[in-house]
Amino acid sequence: MAVLLLALTLLASCASGGGTSAQRYSLPEGAELDQTSRVEMPSQRLVVSRVRVTDYLDAEGIVMQLDDITVNRARQHLWAEDLPRQLQRGLRQRLAERLPDTQVFGEDGRRDGAYELRLDVTHFQGRYDGQAIARGEWQLRDARGEVIALEPFAASTTLDADGYPALVRALGSSWDSVADQLADRLRELR
Repeated sequence: MAVLLLALTLLASCASGGGTSAQRYSLPEGAELDQTSRVEMPSQRLVVSRVRVTDYLDAEGIVMQLDDITVNRARQHLWAEDLPRQLQRGLRQRLAERLPDTQVFGEDGRRDGAYELRLDVTHFQGRYDGQAIARGEWQLRDARGEVIALEPFAASTTLDADGYPALVRALGSSWDSVADQLADRLRELR
């Protein structure tokens, strides 16, 4: 019942456009990891390309999936910054913490001898069952541009309260889980 109430509350707040000012949200930074075992000089280089998101996510409004087939983009609850840019920056930061032997760059970083990580995000939204989900596909390319690995990713986090602030925090936790999955696989692939 609480999940249904959450979905209805989120939908009602999106639908009512009368006079309320928009709220803007940024994804939280990743969870701090223990940095005591950092390697002095990174031996690997990784470029995280701009994250691509599916069309319905490529907008200002935070997305809520209302049932198995219906998605709704909020009109009053908006991302403070372009979602693909937030996802890329957050992933760079999270991977740099999780892979201390790797220099992690954005697209503008030096590419000489660097691996390239590309992500396509198909789901990054709240869901009617009280979950914040992140799902898509990633690929790792070597310095010559050849694909080394191409795999799906998926993570979900249960919202700990109703409302958009809780949803954004849970989406940040789901993105932490995606970074954990990627870091584990990247270590295996070297």
